[in-house]
Amino acid sequence: MEFRQIYFVLLMGCLLQPSVIFGQQDSITVSPKTKGLYTELPKGFELPQVSAEKQQLLDSLVATKKKKTNVAISSKLESLIKYSAKDSVTISQTQKKIYLSNEASIDYTDTKLTAGIIAIDYLHNEILAGRFVDSKGEKSQTPEFTQGQNEVIPDSIRYNITSQKALIFNSRTEQGAGIGGMGGGETMKVVTEKTKKENDSVFYFSQGKLTTALDSIDPDYYIKVRKAKFIPGKRIIAGFSNMYLVDVPTPIALPFAIFPLTSGRSGGLIFPTITNDPQRGYSVQNGGYYFPISDYVDLNLTGDYFTNGSYGFRAQSVYTMRYRYRGNVNLRFENLITSQKGFADYSRNSIFNLQISHSQDPKASPDSRFAASVNIGSSKYFRNSANQQNLALTQNNNLSSSITYSKTFPAYPSVNLNLSATHNQNTNTEEINLTLPTAQVNMERIFPFAKREGIKKGLIQNINLQYTSRFENRIRTTDSLFLTSKMFDDAKVGARHNIPLSTNFKLAKFLSVSMGANYEDLWSFETFTRGQDPNADVSREVVLDTVRGFDRFNRYGVSSSIGTTVYGTYTFKEGNKLQAIRHVARPSIGWSFGPSFERYYDTYTNLDGQEVSYSRFEGTLNGSPSLGKSNSLSFGLQNTLEAKMASKDSTKTEPRKIPLLSNLNFSSAYNLEADSLRLSPVSFNAATALFNQEMSVNMSGTLDPFITTADGTRINTFHIAQSGKLAKLTRASLNFSYALSNETFKPRTDESQQGSRSNNQGYDGDYRAQSGGADNDLFGFGLTDNFPGEERYAANQKEGEEDSENNTFYVNRIPWSLNLQFNSSYSNLQDEKEITSASLMFSGNIDLTPAWKLRVSSGYDFKNQGFNLTQIGFKRDLKSFDLRFNWVPFGQNARWDFFIGIKSAMLSDLKWESRSQRNFNR
Repeated sequence: MEFRQIYFVLLMGCLLQPSVIFGQQDSITVSPKTKGLYTELPKGFELPQVSAEKQQLLDSLVATKKKKTNVAISSKLESLIKYSAKDSVTISQTQKKIYLSNEASIDYTDTKLTAGIIAIDYLHNEILAGRFVDSKGEKSQTPEFTQGQNEVIPDSIRYNITSQKALIFNSRTEQGAGIGGMGGGETMKVVTEKTKKENDSVFYFSQGKLTTALDSIDPDYYIKVRKAKFIPGKRIIAGFSNMYLVDVPTPIALPFAIFPLTSGRSGGLIFPTITNDPQRGYSVQNGGYYFPISDYVDLNLTGDYFTNGSYGFRAQSVYTMRYRYRGNVNLRFENLITSQKGFADYSRNSIFNLQISHSQDPKASPDSRFAASVNIGSSKYFRNSANQQNLALTQNNNLSSSITYSKTFPAYPSVNLNLSATHNQNTNTEEINLTLPTAQVNMERIFPFAKREGIKKGLIQNINLQYTSRFENRIRTTDSLFLTSKMFDDAKVGARHNIPLSTNFKLAKFLSVSMGANYEDLWSFETFTRGQDPNADVSREVVLDTVRGFDRFNRYGVSSSIGTTVYGTYTFKEGNKLQAIRHVARPSIGWSFGPSFERYYDTYTNLDGQEVSYSRFEGTLNGSPSLGKSNSLSFGLQNTLEAKMASKDSTKTEPRKIPLLSNLNFSSAYNLEADSLRLSPVSFNAATALFNQEMSVNMSGTLDPFITTADGTRINTFHIAQSGKLAKLTRASLNFSYALSNETFKPRTDESQQGSRSNNQGYDGDYRAQSGGADNDLFGFGLTDNFPGEERYAANQKEGEEDSENNTFYVNRIPWSLNLQFNSSYSNLQDEKEITSASLMFSGNIDLTPAWKLRVSSGYDFKNQGFNLTQIGFKRDLKSFDLRFNWVPFGQNARWDFFIGIKSAMLSDLKWESRSQRNFNR
């Protein structure tokens, strides 16, 4: 195919005097199929003869074009017009038009038009475009009109070059849209029957359809607009608008509407959800306004109101400064009223929750850093909230917060200053522990007898010391006293200075020896004295007096340890799949000594007349020094076990390494100063992974060599002397977790087997962490939480990898996942031999079809013989809509939730939600 590109201004100059070249003939056709020009007339017309002189002039025009010579001719047009066609370019003198047939295109400034057929009216400076009709009468090559960033696909178009106005028929265009930006490449499709282009920024249309469906020709839903003003990239101002589902009108209609089309963030109303609560009546929830304050910060305000007077509000803000910091603030408050005044069950209480997250870019300030993670509020907020969207949060019994600022002074020796405030809150006991604040100074390790650079060798060169100072104000309070002046009544303030001195060296090449000494100076700003009340005549009770003021004590000690590493390998016969087993053992022995600090102890007479020793530092932040010497030995043994297996791939010579025991550790201690019971219980822990590293198993426990009485008191009699057993198992725990899916049982390569555990997390390992729960749904999920693997499926749809029309069912596999977690504990301190806890948590997901998904989360407590929070969730992908149903069939949280709504962020307010109105407790 050869395209002919003719400068329109040159052609117009010739056509103003057509008789000079063409005489009185009606039309001349330029065809890419021939090297020159030939004539083609409509039926009923004859072609006049063209003189040799005129034909020579026409040929010169073609030659000029082929050489791409720019010819400067005066014209009122802003630029040159370039056009081409596959079949023919027909010039009609009578109609004053140029016809481009089959794959026609025109370029003029920032405007481009392609169509099956294009007609240029050079008398009125208009362009008309339509579809191409072939010999069978079938239409194809729909026009595509592009001007700047706006693109329109109509059936036909009429465009004036001079005024740049246009009439467009049956057009389709796409606009990025949505409050806060739609994200993910979502667009609003605008389909109209007739559109008038007033200028580059204003269009008017009638009988239009607005939809976010992928198929704009036959959408599953749309909003029908009778008349509207369309400002590309900004908004659509519409008259009467009515929502249609599969071309069926619904009662959802508005007398007028404004649809934002901004590609970035824009402010707007957030429409509420109408609900009904059995205890508080009807309500409007989650309604409010979105404020895009600037490019760096926004604000989202929403609230709830119930007909019985209960209300709540939420303020959410996200801020970010590139290369400096980012974070968010989330404040929630609710004033809840139960029942009505005058009834016995009437109550009123206020609950709140504050969450703050702030992180600093490391590049912003290499020597200083500020970070915050705050989750603080009422202990019963998530359990009592009237706007509970995620039931997993009701299972969270701990709230914790941390705000830290650190500054490093790099000059040698470098010093690090760390300021922090922490918060820990038990939502079951409503106890709150705060450190407000904590200041810590750390000086880097100094080697006084060695150069700063290079390797340190020997006992002397490895001598090193550090300095650490810590100031702390610790507060313990309750939920009812939190944020009141009474929370500071029992605050404890203190400081600790620590200077450790240590060294290490090799002994006989295979033994590693370490030696050290430690000095601590501890400060307190209040102490406590004990004694009898001299004013009491009868009771003579022991009273505790608080002494305000600075006081201090010190303590010190020495320690040493020696250890080595022993390797053992057992090799099997050649040809076995199991080639060898390797055992690594790391035994160690340690010794520590600390003197007695009785000088910090006083005595008082108790109610029985006995002299009792006590320290005035008892009950302070740092505790009291030890009374009596400490002199003990410690023992430790660490073990790992590994197997070497022949590779399944015969081309590989290196064997596979399979860990049999990740660790098997034992530890104990022997008190040299004790008169009896010198040997401490032996603690052990072990870990391994089974089934291609898919199942992790952990266990721990304590073995006591001494006999214990019924009340748990140890007596100085060995078990082996009385029962013949070396020791008694007094405490134990066993935990395992197993994650498997449809990918688990596929054949794996050696590499995939070694790394399978980290990659096998249900579908594709990309779980979304559930707020207040686990990333595998073990502790529940929310109504709006994505199913595992949902992000991947959505991405495939955008890339055209999934087609719901052609993938109604899975052909050879159904994606599924199952997560199991078992926890148990055993106690035998008083010969009770009791399993104190045993529970199995499980969660699963299955894609019944590409559109139908099912998820389950539950657990069973074998000790208390009952189920944990049990949830069943369904999801149906309805192309442009999401349908979700969550059900908690029993328990104190028994409920059901139903949701159906449009996926698009812009039209997310077009939804219907409903939840159960009574509790299904059994």
